[in-house]
Amino acid sequence: MVYKKVLLAVDGSEHSVRAANEAVKISSLGNDSQVELVYVADFGKSKSEVLHAQGQEELDFARRNRLLPVEELMKSNQLTYTVKILHGEPGPALVEYANKEKVELLVIGSRGLNTLQEMVLGSVSHKVVKRANCPVLVVK
Repeated sequence: MVYKKVLLAVDGSEHSVRAANEAVKISSLGNDSQVELVYVADFGKSKSEVLHAQGQEELDFARRNRLLPVEELMKSNQLTYTVKILHGEPGPALVEYANKEKVELLVIGSRGLNTLQEMVLGSVSHKVVKRANCPVLVVK
């Protein structure tokens, strides 16, 4: 089966770039696969990002900058993709969006940028696996 609607969770970490490589392999199998790059602007991190940014434009630029390596990967493999920025806590935000959009496959890195928070609260990927209605590929 070829997945037509793939959600790729990205946060700029090395793990999300590895997840992107797997999403490319999967999406390259079909001609009409659509990959949606989803970045979640976490409320906790957003406050410090907002304090250090000069305005909304700079904030959007900083967030989009984190996605550049993944976007380059999509372009170099001639894959159709879109970018969506969500706001909230990454786990629940990804699950809610994936379930609402009826995503066929969700690809996510096993670890993100905030490892301390992960140790205390559990990983985002673990929360997503438990609650998403679609298959989830966790990439190490």
